[in-house]
Amino acid sequence: ATAAKALEEMFKSAKLQGIRLIAVSGYRSYSRQSVLYKNAIATYGIHQMSSAAPGQSEHQTGLAMDLNHVSSAFQYTKESKWLAQNAHLYGYIIRYPQNKTDITGFIYEPWHIRYVGKELALYLSLTGLTLEEYYFSR
Repeated sequence: ATAAKALEEMFKSAKLQGIRLIAVSGYRSYSRQSVLYKNAIATYGIHQMSSAAPGQSEHQTGLAMDLNHVSSAFQYTKESKWLAQNAHLYGYIIRYPQNKTDITGFIYEPWHIRYVGKELALYLSLTGLTLEEYYFSR
């Protein structure tokens, strides 16, 4: 509920600034994640880095959301730029940032945000750390 309320606030604020954010994929069931994972393996091979195995996806927590369109082209949009500059104000982070694939295990996904709360989101935004780097450095 907290993540959903923060997402609504972020969408309203973005809209007031002429930015249109659209929720594309939020909560996923185990079976839906299984289908997506199998498709990613069929498309990219066993070592693909674009889909989590069922039971390991953040989408199954209800704290992750894919926005607008799931494509590398999203990074060049005004929506993506706005998100990168403002998501932390609402408690969200770009979960799989650019140049951090070796740490996160996933390709750069500027459309994939994760709710972590305002305090941690601000800290990660200021330090440039991923969630993995934060937790493993403690």
